[in-house]
Amino acid sequence: MQHIAPKDFVATVLKWQQQHGRHDLPWQQPATPYRVLVSEIMLQQTQVVTVIPYFQRWMQAFPNISALANASEDQVMALWQGLGYYSRARNLQKAARYIEHELGGEFPRELKQLEMIPGVGRYTAGAIRSFAYDNYGPIVDGNVRRLFCRLFAIEGQPTAAAVNKALWQQAERLTPEHNNRHFAQGLLDLGATLCKPRNPECPRCPFNHACAAYTQNRVGELPTAKLKKTLPTKTGHFLWLANKANVMLSKRPDTGIWASLWCLPEVSEAPAAATLVATFKHTFSHYKLNAKVWQPEADAAIRSELIGSELKEASNHYQCAHINLQNIHEFGLPAPMLKLLNKLLREDGNG
Repeated sequence: MQHIAPKDFVATVLKWQQQHGRHDLPWQQPATPYRVLVSEIMLQQTQVVTVIPYFQRWMQAFPNISALANASEDQVMALWQGLGYYSRARNLQKAARYIEHELGGEFPRELKQLEMIPGVGRYTAGAIRSFAYDNYGPIVDGNVRRLFCRLFAIEGQPTAAAVNKALWQQAERLTPEHNNRHFAQGLLDLGATLCKPRNPECPRCPFNHACAAYTQNRVGELPTAKLKKTLPTKTGHFLWLANKANVMLSKRPDTGIWASLWCLPEVSEAPAAATLVATFKHTFSHYKLNAKVWQPEADAAIRSELIGSELKEASNHYQCAHINLQNIHEFGLPAPMLKLLNKLLREDGNG
């Protein structure tokens, strides 16, 4: 593949993208810097089909950088609810506030300046340059990584510095000075629709004749598989304090798991006078959570004691509040917690 000149590579990508690529994604019309930024942050570790409705709702609520910069954190997290990886939402608002307050609401145009925006890395900066400005902007995301690893037989752990360097060298070598919007979209589309992680459609790929993985029958070996790690399991204890109108929730701190989201109050251990009403499991990137939900006994004195001890302990770390059930949609909750909340409310006759 190395012997193919960049101009020939670009021409092939552009021709394929024109005929087979995606042209009707909502963030393409129009491809403003703000819309590109929002879509790229949402698309990190999330598929296009999942992102589209979130993007559309987001743009209705926050149509421009100023609207996002001036929104409350709860408004932002509520709209992100269910999309996962919630630090992306916080980073997106940090970026908006930086652009609004430090840059006068105007996006920079140069790569290095774009990379100075909080939460904007090398890939996102290149994507903004390519899609919003139709200018030189090398990109390497998961799709391009997979495509290049197969095309050029780049081996090694995906997170290794040497692998990352080799991928970006190829991106910088092949990225053109013109037609960058269609070229970048073509690279992403090739990876997403043909050079898929499983069952890639190599016979339809315009580069199969020169692809190292295909010609050497190594498609299943590349990219090199990540080393599997065993995740530890931790037990978490949560309190269920609800009536016909309200439920007690706590807003978690802005770091750690479910940062800045509203959850049932978490305590360090199972309460002494309470009934186990539910359990659920959830897997994070670094551990598995085995959650237990406890309902204090109905006796008012016991409830008071609990609120004065376990809940006090929780409120030392988190902001606790009685949330009206009719307003629950205005608060961002992690998906497993929202699912559990709806289940318990239905069982209590509140659903």
